[in-house]
Amino acid sequence: MLLTASVVFIGYYHIVYLAYAIGIALFTFEAGKLLHKNIESKWRAWIFTISIAILVGIWLTARYASPLFPLGISFYTFQALSYLIEINWEEEPEDDLMDFMLYMLLFMKFLSGPIERAYDMLPQLKEKHLFNYENVTAGLKLVAWGAFMKLVIADRIAPSMNMVLNDVHLATSAQMLQATLLYPIQLYADFAGYTNMALGLGAMFGFRLSPNFDRPFISLSTGELWRRWHQSLSFWCRDYIFTPVSAEARRWKKWGIYFALLVTFVTIGVWHGAGWTFALYGLFQGLVIIYETATKTGHEHFRAKVGDRVYRPLMIIRTYVLFALSLLFFRVSNVSDVFYVYQHLLNFNVNDAKELRLGLNDNQWIAFGIAVVVMFVMEYINSHKDIIKWTTTKKAYVRWTLYFVLVVLIFFYGNFGVEDFIYIQF
Repeated sequence: MLLTASVVFIGYYHIVYLAYAIGIALFTFEAGKLLHKNIESKWRAWIFTISIAILVGIWLTARYASPLFPLGISFYTFQALSYLIEINWEEEPEDDLMDFMLYMLLFMKFLSGPIERAYDMLPQLKEKHLFNYENVTAGLKLVAWGAFMKLVIADRIAPSMNMVLNDVHLATSAQMLQATLLYPIQLYADFAGYTNMALGLGAMFGFRLSPNFDRPFISLSTGELWRRWHQSLSFWCRDYIFTPVSAEARRWKKWGIYFALLVTFVTIGVWHGAGWTFALYGLFQGLVIIYETATKTGHEHFRAKVGDRVYRPLMIIRTYVLFALSLLFFRVSNVSDVFYVYQHLLNFNVNDAKELRLGLNDNQWIAFGIAVVVMFVMEYINSHKDIIKWTTTKKAYVRWTLYFVLVVLIFFYGNFGVEDFIYIQF
């Protein structure tokens, strides 16, 4: 039933998307069996290399050369790659084609992840899952919270971001500064909102999908931010790119580490899309992390000198601003426009206070601001106490009052337009 539902879900978007997904899944399944069969033979390296090259080639062709980019292909291709890499590292391949197809096509994670590892997900598909009231209610709460983040925060500010960042030459410097500082919040609320919905739907069926975010905006460094941001991609790149490359380059000592970091983050950038903007996005992140690694001792001395009360907020602000500046390469259409924004960002020419509204009225700004504060406060509380479990200990009238308030806020203040999830394009 789940596999049929997933096939219908994918094919409903476009039959070509389904053809790509099934083709990649079948190829990976057979390549995994062939690789395992030849794990001790001289053909092992050839089979592995050719299989990886075919998957990467299909992904690159679909991503950059095809007029019709299949949704979700970056996510399920990375799943396929990790599956073959693990078999090459002598993990056992999957024997059941039905389970493997479901692992690749499972609808709640298909469009934008999380990128699941086979050794985590396949055993769950073989377990018996009975209806569980607690799992269903916990999943519904996650779905509702994800909808709040998406509709009340991300989609509310999306038209304003589009107004400025779709054509930066029509915006004032103040508007560009606003958009630059607010875009990370929009992106986070959009992608983390999607992830919460995916995790919630998975929980309703009894599956434990991988979390993708862990309060990234409290990070003291860009390196820490990437351990908290899009974790399934970050950890995938750490395990399958950074670790092997750094091992090969260890003879270069610290320069080998720097080289591995640069390769890893340029790969992350290129994973997000075609063009120099995405490559430079990854390069920006990599260079910042290399700088942080090289100056770690100086940071420790500074921290000891000024104390945590000064150091922590300064580093949090610094990390956020650098991330916001790098995301311009992620969001703006071409490199020259990004540097145009950098050049005019701090001109501070406000001709009319109304231009700072970015198309929103006062009530909408107030609702957006309160929603952002609520999001961060709830995440802080949840880091100390599991809010979903906490609600189960309360009386029915308390629980249902909270649910009712959340749903009312979504319907009253959500922007019910046609904004797609941002990461659906990858």
